[in-house]
Amino acid sequence: MPSPQLCLEALSALSGCNVESTDRANQLSPQDLINIVALKEFYKQEGFKELEYPSLGTLSLQDVDNQDMYSPPPALTAGSSSSEESVRTTVKIKHEEFFDPPYDYDFTNIKDGSSTFKRGNEQYIRPCGWNRVALRVKNRYDGGDGWLGTGEDAWPVSYQGYNMDGSLGIILIHGGNLHQEPAFLDAAASSLVAEDTRGRGVYSTPDIKMAEKYSKTFKSKVDGKTYQVVLQNRINPEKRIKCQREDVWLIYIPEGSTDIQARAIVQESMRPYGLLLRQV
Repeated sequence: MPSPQLCLEALSALSGCNVESTDRANQLSPQDLINIVALKEFYKQEGFKELEYPSLGTLSLQDVDNQDMYSPPPALTAGSSSSEESVRTTVKIKHEEFFDPPYDYDFTNIKDGSSTFKRGNEQYIRPCGWNRVALRVKNRYDGGDGWLGTGEDAWPVSYQGYNMDGSLGIILIHGGNLHQEPAFLDAAASSLVAEDTRGRGVYSTPDIKMAEKYSKTFKSKVDGKTYQVVLQNRINPEKRIKCQREDVWLIYIPEGSTDIQARAIVQESMRPYGLLLRQV
């Protein structure tokens, strides 16, 4: 399985923070991780440059994709009051409280072929070709762990990538019919410029192939290799909106929601349970 240091690098790449190890209490929980990843993308869509997150302070939404994760932060944009530290906030986690090794699973050499799997009576496309590092989420939520199981009360599986936004899917309020291609394409084209048809909120996908296209890539200082990283989540079926594209799901955040309300919506809608890594 991936080394502890490689996992820290993956968390750093995905969250935009410098994630380090500590023997003390966690500053970041797995739920915080999905909150940060999801809300950073959401607020970038809304045109914000910073995200205020409890216990972590100000997180920059500046795009540092083209930089090495260990290089100096980019110059601040005109008019920004952020310090350099806000570009990459340092966060410390305790491995034994953040990860759950007994539930790690290496899908690297697995091919499911025609085999099918379900979670919560919905298709589960397993992350074949990826190595899953389990996150410690059992017994962390009210109501038990049924959401994490395989039964009827389990939540479906989704994958959270990077830069997944409203341009990926047209929510079902538009007038185009998928089976009437010209009308559907017209509706799709108009949705890209009409804010009310794009769907305001957080996007994810049940398809690992789709997530691959939006994965975060980083070069490791541990072994010098390049990796992709994606979060594997469970998504509350009562909170999810299916887009016209079957491989795009939306957690809707209503206009006018405060930061606290937006964070609460994500927390009750998406729960992470795996950090997926794949060597490029």
